[in-house]
Amino acid sequence: MSTKVPNIGLKIDPRNLQIQTVTVEKLLEPLIIQVTTLVNCPQNPSSKKKGRSKRARVLLASVEEATWNLLDKGEKIAKEAVVFKEELHAALADVRKESQALQVSAEAFTSDPCSLPRRQAVVPAARSLLAAVTRLLILADMVDVAYLLQHLTVFQRTFESLRNVSSKSDLQKTYQKFQKDLENLDYLAYKRQQ
Repeated sequence: MSTKVPNIGLKIDPRNLQIQTVTVEKLLEPLIIQVTTLVNCPQNPSSKKKGRSKRARVLLASVEEATWNLLDKGEKIAKEAVVFKEELHAALADVRKESQALQVSAEAFTSDPCSLPRRQAVVPAARSLLAAVTRLLILADMVDVAYLLQHLTVFQRTFESLRNVSSKSDLQKTYQKFQKDLENLDYLAYKRQQ
């Protein structure tokens, strides 16, 4: 297989991220639900001190666990990636930073869940974490697409070489390589659909 990497430009506007694939939606869904549940609150919470909120702590732990699982998968992708290596590492660092910021503001909120300013401070931190996670998922998806395009290019070269064979033995060898490349491309397409 060729080691040539497709030339793909990277243009991400973090203020205008649109999730357009089911895979990205499914990966983000648990994190979005947990963060939304954590930050949704009535405008005027009770002024009575009811003690520390156990539910908020559980939600915070869920968000942290989901984020660390995502970071673990992202690090594996970054190690294997041929393209966007620096961008992936920067996105991973951004997710770590935003996760820490959310953890700090959420811990302050869970220590006093009746404080509206503390509750409101969690919202921008949660949004920043979601934006960083979305950027990471988009980059991982772009790496996957680049890998698929690389295999498609190899397949196309083999297909073109079928036209230029001069003997029956060359035809058999090229056809076997064509079959192997087609099976590989089919498998990669299947994996992407999953």
